[in-house]
Amino acid sequence: MLVAAAVCPAPPLLVPEVAAGAAAELGDARTACSDAIAVLAAARPDLLVVVGAAPRGGGYDQGTPGSFAGFGVDLTVALGPRPEEPAPDTAEGPLPTSLAVGAWLLERARWGASPLAGVAVADHLEPAACALLGTDLAGSAGRVAMLVLGDGSACRTLKAPGYLDERAAAFDAAAGRALGAADTAALAALDPVLATELQAAGRAPWQVLAAAAEGAGLDGRLLYEDAPYGVGYIVAAWS
Repeated sequence: MLVAAAVCPAPPLLVPEVAAGAAAELGDARTACSDAIAVLAAARPDLLVVVGAAPRGGGYDQGTPGSFAGFGVDLTVALGPRPEEPAPDTAEGPLPTSLAVGAWLLERARWGASPLAGVAVADHLEPAACALLGTDLAGSAGRVAMLVLGDGSACRTLKAPGYLDERAAAFDAAAGRALGAADTAALAALDPVLATELQAAGRAPWQVLAAAAEGAGLDGRLLYEDAPYGVGYIVAAWS
């Protein structure tokens, strides 16, 4: 059963070494992510599942490494310490960027409250498939917590990665309301076609979370919402 969730954005710029001179610009977002992760630890989960958007889906064992070398930084992370008795190697390779950001956030928080597992969710996974995955993840341990990583639209300004789209602000506002209220029905109803057009990579992970939380009775809090660099970033905590 899902007992807590933290929703965080997944830009590599959250990592100060990647952001370099612009590191201070996302300071409030980092603080909000730390606060959300503290909610996860307080829930005393049996398992923390780190869920993030990626070009293709896959599972990642605790201890799987990730790297920010692709962003010009000699920095490696890992999805928690490698277990003394590791599970059979079923991982698909180094962590995708979203899960590497999640691993960095957990290292920063000195996570030690439970074992970890990573799940990459394909960007274009259909809502019905997201729902099936979320239901499976919620049943993967007695007390499951989730760290869910994904961005809102990338079309909020003229200089945004996806240029300006007048629909982007409304999409992000609706997602922010749903995430802040732990509104699983509203998250499940997000339009995958519109999300793709707006380059909103968080849509699929958010819908996985929505299914995982169905019937769990969790309350939500919106901790951060902004669009630096023209990309919607949302931080929320569910407990």
